[in-house]
Amino acid sequence: MLDVTRIKAISLDLDDTLWPIWPTIERAERVLHDWMVHNTPMAAALFSSPSALREIRDYMSTNRPDLRYDLSAVRRESIRLALYRAGENPLLAEEAFEVFFAERQRVTLFDDALPALEHLAQRFPLVSISNGNADVGRVGLARFFRASISAREFGVGKPDPRIFLAAAGAIDVQPEDVLHIGDDATLDVLGALNAGMQAGWVNRADHLWPHELQPQVTLAHLGELADLFR
Repeated sequence: MLDVTRIKAISLDLDDTLWPIWPTIERAERVLHDWMVHNTPMAAALFSSPSALREIRDYMSTNRPDLRYDLSAVRRESIRLALYRAGENPLLAEEAFEVFFAERQRVTLFDDALPALEHLAQRFPLVSISNGNADVGRVGLARFFRASISAREFGVGKPDPRIFLAAAGAIDVQPEDVLHIGDDATLDVLGALNAGMQAGWVNRADHLWPHELQPQVTLAHLGELADLFR
């Protein structure tokens, strides 16, 4: 049961909590492919299918465990390897990645996200916690957040309790005073609960809860979260 009297701050996941991630990634990959067609055509031909792109990212993830928390670096080095394999100039990887990354920041918010952020930010300090590489500034949501904690910068990702504790510390509250909200039952909810926070599960697709430990609240959308504090 959620104890609203304890809540002094709210932490929020980004991808698939505030916006759907896969339409964004698919669009960014199309934009990257179009860039390659014009600038590195041999690489564009060799890696034109989603399965080919996935194979090279999986290869990079397996062979560069040091990059496990840096999705930007995994993507950049995957592009570099693709260029090398295709006989193109690997030095173009930086420019190609920036094309992808700029498009990756053009997210389409869930309809409930912006009204909820506007309401919640008036009542609580908000902090984002993400394993991904979205930039709340480039996305256009920086005005709502007091702080942003990413696995890339912190060096540890969810569900490790340390990244949740860092988020609480970034806004100067105790973990038990934070409500964390996210869509992933394991990364978000269990991670937050193990850090001593209350946790809310955003379950937009009516999935079954997979764990014995339960969230304090389950939400079909973020409007329900805002309604808790009206």
